[in-house]
Parts: sequence; C-alpha cells; structure tokens
Amino acid sequence: MDLKTRAQTLLDLHTAPELLTVVNVWDAITARIVTEVEGTKALATASHSIAASHGYEDGENIPVEEMIAAVGLIVANTHLPVTADLEAGYGDPGETARKAIGVGAVGANLEDQVKPLAEAVAAVEAVVKAGEAEGIPFVLNARTDVVAKAGDRPHDEVIADAIERGKAFIEVGAPIVFVPGPLSEDDVRAFVDAWGPQRLTTIGYPGSIPLARQQELGVARVSYGPFTQSVALMALQDLTRDIQAGGALPEDFRVLN
Repeated sequence: MDLKTRAQTLLDLHTAPELLTVVNVWDAITARIVTEVEGTKALATASHSIAASHGYEDGENIPVEEMIAAVGLIVANTHLPVTADLEAGYGDPGETARKAIGVGAVGANLEDQVKPLAEAVAAVEAVVKAGEAEGIPFVLNARTDVVAKAGDRPHDEVIADAIERGKAFIEVGAPIVFVPGPLSEDDVRAFVDAWGPQRLTTIGYPGSIPLARQQELGVARVSYGPFTQSVALMALQDLTRDIQAGGALPEDFRVLN
C-alpha cells in the first residue's frame, strides 16, 4: 500500500464499530512478531519502550532523530499501517510529525502534558496541518494527560477538563482522542457522549474495562503502551531466574527469529 492508502486504512480501522486493538512494539523484531499474529491490523510504537531500548529515560530524552529512525525501522518490518508515539512533539510537533510521515508512519500520539489549552490545541493543529501538507489523512491520536495526572483534583472536574480538551482537539482536526489512565464505564460513557462513538482511545492495564465491553461503549481503540515491553522483560527475567536456579528453557520453547 502507498502512504495515502495506509493512512486511510488506519483511519477506517478507528472509525469502524469494531474495537481496534494495537499491541505496542519498539523495534524490528517486535514489529515482525506482532505483525505475524492473526488478527493484527495495525502497529503502534511506544516511545517509552523505544527510549528504554536505546538507553534513555522516557520524556523526550532520546534525540528526535533516533526516535524517528526507530519508527522507520518498525515501518520497514511490517506491511501494516503504523502509528508512532511522538510524545509531546520534541519541541516542534508539526516538524516531528512531518519526519514521522517521511519514514512511513501514518498516525501518531501527541501528549498535551496538561499544558495550557491554547498551547495544546496549537500543537494538535500543527500536526494536523503536517498531514494535510503531505496529502494524507494522518490519524492523530490527540492525548490528554489530565486523568493520568489528576492528583487529588475532584474526579468530576478532571473528566470535564478532559472533555473540554478533547472537544478542542477534535475541532482542529484530530480524529481521535487518547485518555490514558484508569477509567470507569461512567467515564467512558461521558467521553463518548461528548465526542461521539469511535472518538475515544484508551490504554489497557490490569483491571481495565474488558475489551468486549469497551467496544459496546463505543471506544475506538485500545493500546498497551510500554506495558508490552514489561511483559517481554518479565519473561526474560523469569527465565534468567529459572536458569540460575538450575532450570532450562521451557518445554514449549519455539524459535521466533
């Protein structure tokens, strides 16, 4: 598929009534392995995981060129559309989005980091315009961090704040809004009622709303962020403990690369 077709495919996956699940990847081999699993329709990168695999702390500490190169390597190792986690845009959201499109990404996450609303909206608008300039329906997953960073704020106030931000992001062209953090069914209903179905994306975590129920509630997508890398590292650490205790490779061992 050419870039425009991949972008349209990714957009269609988000607007379909069926819930889109994306298992986040961070390098070439994870891209290949996840792509090979039946039912996988798109890939998403995880900035935290890419940064960690390159020896950096999360939070835009990895140089933007290294992050973009990692995204390009993932794109090169799958035939599926790829959406990239661009954190808050590395100081220039529009230009960073243009670079991501240049290596084949057709969507992105962009954090608002609870910045003043006007500043956050301007960043979203810059990414939307970057996609338009490249002639593709770039799938911007505009992320608001107000729930994840709620602290001791009253819950109703936090949800109202997230709704306001999401509306503003949608008004300037973001097709979907990402609200990471613990959400109840009532929270999800509030977002879907405010923005419409297939506009909200969430993160999966232990104890989160079951996928089937999220689909019923009108959620567009569930992703897993850096948690997928933690699962892989847990398996490696557990194997190391077994071997150090005199054990061996598991009986169901299989070669994947």
